[in-house]
Amino acid sequence: MKAVRNALVSLAMIVACQLVHAQSSVTLYGVLDESIQYVHNTAGQRSQISMQQGNWLLSRWGVTGSEDIGHGTKVIFTLESGFNLNNGAFASSNQIFNRAAYVGVSNPHYGDFTFGRQLNIMYTVITPVQCNWYYGFCAAPGDVDMADGGIRLNNAATWMSPVWSGLQLAAQYSFGNVAGSVGSDQTYSLAASYTSSTLKAAAGYIHIDNGNPVGSVRGTGNNGNIFFSAVNAAYMTASSYDVARAAASYTIGSVTLGGYYSFSEYVADGYSVFKKSERYNNASLYAYWMMTPAWSSEFAVDYMRTRGDSSATYKTAVASLGYSLSKTTQLYGSVAYGHAAGQNGAGAAQAVIGDSWAAAGTSWQTLAFVGIDHRF
Repeated sequence: MKAVRNALVSLAMIVACQLVHAQSSVTLYGVLDESIQYVHNTAGQRSQISMQQGNWLLSRWGVTGSEDIGHGTKVIFTLESGFNLNNGAFASSNQIFNRAAYVGVSNPHYGDFTFGRQLNIMYTVITPVQCNWYYGFCAAPGDVDMADGGIRLNNAATWMSPVWSGLQLAAQYSFGNVAGSVGSDQTYSLAASYTSSTLKAAAGYIHIDNGNPVGSVRGTGNNGNIFFSAVNAAYMTASSYDVARAAASYTIGSVTLGGYYSFSEYVADGYSVFKKSERYNNASLYAYWMMTPAWSSEFAVDYMRTRGDSSATYKTAVASLGYSLSKTTQLYGSVAYGHAAGQNGAGAAQAVIGDSWAAAGTSWQTLAFVGIDHRF
């Protein structure tokens, strides 16, 4: 199986390179991101020093392209694969193009219609207004509101409108593909954004079905990879989860001030191991400063409160600094502190800093890293 998979990847890269050479409408691209990381209070240990890839952007390579079929309409596609820069392994053991695999049609009057494995539109539309668009780990602990990506949707049909005087709309539906249960594992969402010279605002809603427990194991289906931290792991058997999120930012010269608010609900039913739905209210504020064309910095704080089946509070503060060596390469560093109090559904709440790679700590955790990011 590994030999077949490796052969397929090699063939895809060869074909991509040939297409890049033959057509200007096809592009091979990628990101390489590596860092040295220190964590205090993680995985039951006092400290950890490690090499950690993907601390700012996840390492990846991809092929994207378009074909003009007349009257301004284009056929578009993207294939994107994530990998671990430390050891060269696939980011996902059973997927070659785990990050994206879609095809569609683009028209300047009607927008983009795409089909396949795609990012959820809450990320595409709203995240560019948030703190984690500049630097990471300043959004909700454990990414319970998908503010930093969270999930990619299989079997998804997506519409992104053209931009009308700064306004853009988006809609998305992901088929569960479960025989006899149309609603099982399905996802639907709506989002909108507005952009002017100084103001950005965006909002959206997503509903995610967590699977029919009669025919599947909840938390393991198309949408199950949001349950990766101690913050929401106790609610893996939720029948569904819903997220509403809104963000805004305002730029004054070289400084951008912004924030976002989200409400997330993990809904219980008769098959859930918890009895009451769990609700997460999260607020984040940030200041981003482009100090010079090469130097940039950001300071952000996040506060999250949970109620329902269990009750907890989470507080996070993050300071980041970056220096651009070129248009494609940047050095970066961050220092973060997280604190948790209360209960998380499985026991005492554990500190988690955003959706960082570090395992949950005790009631508090500190994180620091320096790294390099290169894009091609």
